[in-house]
Amino acid sequence: MASISSTKKTNIRVFCANMAASALSQRAGVFLRTFKALTSSKAVVPVTCRCGALLQSAGYNPKPLRLNLRDPYIPDKDDERTPEWQKTARFDRKLFGRYGSASGVDPASLWPSHRELEDMVAEESQWHPPLEVMLKNIEAKAAEETAKRLAKEKLIAANMAKMPKMIEDWRQAKKESRKKLKEEKARKAKLLAEAKERFGSAIDPRSPKFLEMVAEIEKEEKKKRKLLKRRLREEQAAAPAAAPAAADGAAAPA
Repeated sequence: MASISSTKKTNIRVFCANMAASALSQRAGVFLRTFKALTSSKAVVPVTCRCGALLQSAGYNPKPLRLNLRDPYIPDKDDERTPEWQKTARFDRKLFGRYGSASGVDPASLWPSHRELEDMVAEESQWHPPLEVMLKNIEAKAAEETAKRLAKEKLIAANMAKMPKMIEDWRQAKKESRKKLKEEKARKAKLLAEAKERFGSAIDPRSPKFLEMVAEIEKEEKKKRKLLKRRLREEQAAAPAAAPAAADGAAAPA
């Protein structure tokens, strides 16, 4: 029985070893196939493959930096043939960033000047102010909006207080307008009736005859109004003289 159990254990060990070797051989085969594909082609393989990330990284072919560090191009600023844009501080920064100390550019000259630094500080303070300034701006804006709101509410309250009188004035104006329109219609109808009576037939209110008749009537009405005003003035002038005479007549019998 002991020999049988030992035989079983040995068989199990052998089986496990074979399984491990098979798994290792499969992984080694996958690695070899991947390596062959990478060495045989430089094209980028789709990421959906089993080793997509590895293949994509291996297929990346960056553009080489064409830097001639042995004989770098340093423009001569004193030469008239050198373009103006290669004489600027911006191009000097570019040269120093590309070639370093081989560019012959003094790093101290790449720093901004006092005026540029002041402009940068002013721009920074304008577009990115400190927290205290931002809080003050927010408070000032809130106070301004509150003042505007209170002024608007005050104006609305004042207008609402005037609203009854405004409505009454509007109604009175509409009433006067309707009254004038009614009087004008009545006057026109009266003139048309008088023209019909004078000329014996209906007449067009735009005709010259009708317009002449209206002018004559208005002239007569104007004379009547003048006479009426004169009579009223005469009556008003006679009234103060008649009052003392009436007072004297009332005092004589006494």
